Amino acid sequence: MIKVGITGQEGFMGSHLYNYFGTKEGLELISYDICFFKKNKKLKDFVSKCDVIIHLAALNRHDEQQVLYNTNVELVKKLIDACETTNSKPKIIFSSSTQEERDNLYGKSKRDGRKLLEDWAKKSGGKVASFVIPNVFGPFGEPYYNSFIATFCHQIVKGEMPTIHSDGEVNLIYINDLAEAFYQETIDNKKQIKTFLVPHNATKKVSEILILLNEYKVTYMDNGIVSDLSDPFELALFNTFTSFIPKDYFPRKSVKHSDYRGAFVEIMRANTSGQSSYSTTAPGITRGNHYHTRKVERFAVISGKACIQLRKINTDKIINYELDGNEPAYVDMPIWYTHNITNIGDTELITMFWINEPYNPDDPDTYFVEV
Repeated sequence: MIKVGITGQEGFMGSHLYNYFGTKEGLELISYDICFFKKNKKLKDFVSKCDVIIHLAALNRHDEQQVLYNTNVELVKKLIDACETTNSKPKIIFSSSTQEERDNLYGKSKRDGRKLLEDWAKKSGGKVASFVIPNVFGPFGEPYYNSFIATFCHQIVKGEMPTIHSDGEVNLIYINDLAEAFYQETIDNKKQIKTFLVPHNATKKVSEILILLNEYKVTYMDNGIVSDLSDPFELALFNTFTSFIPKDYFPRKSVKHSDYRGAFVEIMRANTSGQSSYSTTAPGITRGNHYHTRKVERFAVISGKACIQLRKINTDKIINYELDGNEPAYVDMPIWYTHNITNIGDTELITMFWINEPYNPDDPDTYFVEV
């Protein structure tokens, strides 16, 4: 069992890594809190428990560039000091940036922090792997801070029009793919000091990204149509976009066409392939209690009464939706939210399901956690 601690666990990258590592066997996650760098004893206790430390804690933006530089370098120095005073030699995986070579204090803070860690490893016999990371995007990013994609998603969902200041090409990596790169380095036990340039998933112009995000707004939010998700990058971008949609957007009522013959309700329109299924559920029975990390999934209640519950992994807030087949409606399941459906009526519940990829027992992307 490899004991792993993630500084900056509360941030965008850190929370994703923590959740992603939670899907892997053979790892024990050592809890971290933002206060550890302010409380010397807690930081020492933390480093002494870890076989691997992924050091993400840093300032990405600040009005005062010197404050940004000083903060980031000081965090590295405190981490090294805690290791030295406890005689701990965890493998440290350092999150650097492609800005290392740029003439700005953020890039310099990353470059100097890397060098400090490498010097510590040479003296102590420790292991350091520095990841030079391209632009990262993914669900739950903080707009105006983590990435321009987070900012664009936030603005478009709110009905605002994003502004492109420089329409250059950007090298991008999706957060799940970055987490996998960190995981592979975590389980690699080679004793070495190295710098690794993390490969990007895609190179896109800023305007290309904006066109796709605006398309998701029109097709998905305005018309309920799931876009073409056959391209892995566009699936990642779509899941990023939908994470910014407020939870009161659901449930979405379907149009019910009725006449003397009965009724007709459209469940799904999609510009991508997928798998459709249905279930019947007896009164009082709950199905589900699992989450996905990539799949796009729709629950549509067509008969009976249901309560659909969602809870984001490693949070406490539960979101409840009540649906009634007399007014057919659907709810789409966001990734990284464990979810279930319960028959809260007195009759049989009939639910239609659509998911963008058929179930594969060798790669199910289904993790069971109670809501």
